[in-house]
Amino acid sequence: MTSEFDANRAQNLPEIEKQMAVKCVEHAQTYWNLLEKLDARSLRLTKLDDDIYAHMLDAFPELAEGAAGDAAVGKIDEEEMKSESGKTRWREFIARYEGKVTDYNFGTLIRTDASEEYTQFNTTFVTRMQFYVYEIARNRRGLNDWVRTKAQKEAEEEKAKKKGKK
Repeated sequence: MTSEFDANRAQNLPEIEKQMAVKCVEHAQTYWNLLEKLDARSLRLTKLDDDIYAHMLDAFPELAEGAAGDAAVGKIDEEEMKSESGKTRWREFIARYEGKVTDYNFGTLIRTDASEEYTQFNTTFVTRMQFYVYEIARNRRGLNDWVRTKAQKEAEEEKAKKKGKK
């Protein structure tokens, strides 16, 4: 007879951790590719983007639109997010999406500062719902517009460079 699984006593298996890391990097790369090619302001990450955004404004008023809120959305305060009170607030927020959003509680990577690319020093691990909250807000507020602009400029420069070699 098997006993119930206790997550608090489970061992971390290196193979599973590696697979999860690969999935997180793939998710980050896919999202970055979307930001480079599409207008971020019109990008929909889930069917519930409007609901998630409205719920975020209610649950986290410090992230509301305006200078302070835009700054808080643009640059994540990891210490606050991962504090005991922050964890409680996020746990309550995330629970509402069980059964509504696929992989709502899976881990993923997010840029801690929206004005920079994914790098070793500008990335943290969050739940998928936390990713959605921040990235939906960043997209709607134009904080990710620079990614597409930069990609277009680089593509034009590469095209001109190739044309000059002919």
